[in-house]
Amino acid sequence: MSDEKLRYMMDLITSDVVAAIIEDTGASPQEAMKTFYNSGVFERLMDAETGLYSQSGGYVYDLYKNEKEHGRLVQMEI
Repeated sequence: MSDEKLRYMMDLITSDVVAAIIEDTGASPQEAMKTFYNSGVFERLMDAETGLYSQSGGYVYDLYKNEKEHGRLVQMEI
């Protein structure tokens, strides 16, 4: 996959997650971006080797919420 397409997919998921944070918490767009960009989930999303970019925005948002709830990234059971 090209770097351009990979970055596009990462950006789409980021937009979905930021929109969900705004909707669920009432945070401003700037605050929502800041909290997501500073999360472990965002760090993993930007690492192409994790493959997280291939998941849905909803799945990534659930990982983010789980990280916020537990104070760290926790492996979710399937």
